[in-house]
Amino acid sequence: MNGERKLIVAIDGPAGVGKSTTSRMVARELNIPHIDTGAMYRALGLAALREEVDTHDETALEELTERTQIDFVPGQRSRVLLNGDDVTALIRTPEVSMAASDVSTVPAVRRVLVRLQQQLGHRSGGVLEGRDIGTKVFPETPFKFFLTARPEVRARRRFDELVGKGTFPDFATVLSETLTRDEQDSTRAESPLTYDETYTVIDTSDLAIDEVVAAIVKRVRSLC
Repeated sequence: MNGERKLIVAIDGPAGVGKSTTSRMVARELNIPHIDTGAMYRALGLAALREEVDTHDETALEELTERTQIDFVPGQRSRVLLNGDDVTALIRTPEVSMAASDVSTVPAVRRVLVRLQQQLGHRSGGVLEGRDIGTKVFPETPFKFFLTARPEVRARRRFDELVGKGTFPDFATVLSETLTRDEQDSTRAESPLTYDETYTVIDTSDLAIDEVVAAIVKRVRSLC
């Protein structure tokens, strides 16, 4: 690649396909930053809940987004700060997940956060994960990957994650929430969850994380 051009790897896909873990590991393998765009929407969803802002009110959410500060603290597992407050664990609750899905449909919110994501990527390069990185944020990158998995597999992963945190949800509820979020993300008017022929699609249902990471790193290096 051109030495002046920063390496951008886009990893898109629905919840529960292993995007976060995969992205962190790919970033380490390629020695570039990991930029968790999903955490940005989750943090904003949490901010809306904290301030009792309607997650469908575009005007109020745009104003909230403009004055909200979201930062990443690098490390083995990067931490997410919301206005200086460490919210790394708080943004992974089911309530915040649904709020994040709501606010991510608001065009004004996406415009502000996409601008921030582009600034971060152009400055340092990185592995960016989300739902529209390769279609909206960095459509020009040749390194686009769409991770997928069967709904029941993704719901089981989410269920196990919640159990590991001491929460004991009903699996049927987790599966229903997974399907509901899929519907919201794939049918929203602004930057819906989708992919095209420029992506490499990887079904993670029956693959170990290491296998997914190896496939992505191999593909990126073959194109560099």
